[in-house]
Amino acid sequence: MRPKTQPLRLALFAPKGRMGQAIAEAVAGDRGFALDPDHADVLIDFSAPSALQASLDRATAAAIPILIGTTGLDDFAGRRIAAAAEQIAVLQAANTSLGVAVLADLVERAAAVLGPEWDIEIAETHHRNKADAPSGTALALGEAAARGRGKPLAAERGRSGTGLSRGVGAIGFAALRGGTVAGDHDVHFLGPDERLTLTHRAETRAIFARGALAAARFLHGQPPGLYSMRDVVDAL
Repeated sequence: MRPKTQPLRLALFAPKGRMGQAIAEAVAGDRGFALDPDHADVLIDFSAPSALQASLDRATAAAIPILIGTTGLDDFAGRRIAAAAEQIAVLQAANTSLGVAVLADLVERAAAVLGPEWDIEIAETHHRNKADAPSGTALALGEAAARGRGKPLAAERGRSGTGLSRGVGAIGFAALRGGTVAGDHDVHFLGPDERLTLTHRAETRAIFARGALAAARFLHGQPPGLYSMRDVVDAL
């Protein structure tokens, strides 16, 4: 067990990626963390879906927790993550911003209070190189809304998935891509004669890096299981 006086050692599975570089910069400014690819306390993976198995294998072989920030994962990837969580602590997050974690909590509460008669539209904007659409964060917000209504997202989502040709109260998504936008998310609740919008704006990737460090600190010492950013926020 690492002494509490020593920095928490992190290994970055994709150190040359955008998030890998952002986390390395955050670590350089925080004495509570250090990068150590060979003797890490926590592994952090912000890579690609095709690399998931390799990162899970590395974490389970070393018996260390892993933070998975990769988006665009399918149901099979979810099963592999669940299997790894039986051996080690795994935190999966489409977005590691603490602000987005709070936003998801607010969305779930609003959906529960406003009920199924309110339409929900989730609009997101990202930089032109963002591969998945809707973004993993947008889908996570949709899942939070569906959770508030007590139903799975698949049962609540519009038939087209774009907000078109759908019934009252369905959850729709709109995705915009362009420029260098780090990430904008708006959750619109549209009811009879009134509207409620919950918004988050990411100005730089530094917020995701800081959230990733908070998640890594939370993960260290946790028993095997599957965790989320909500667990991180609840522990603060």
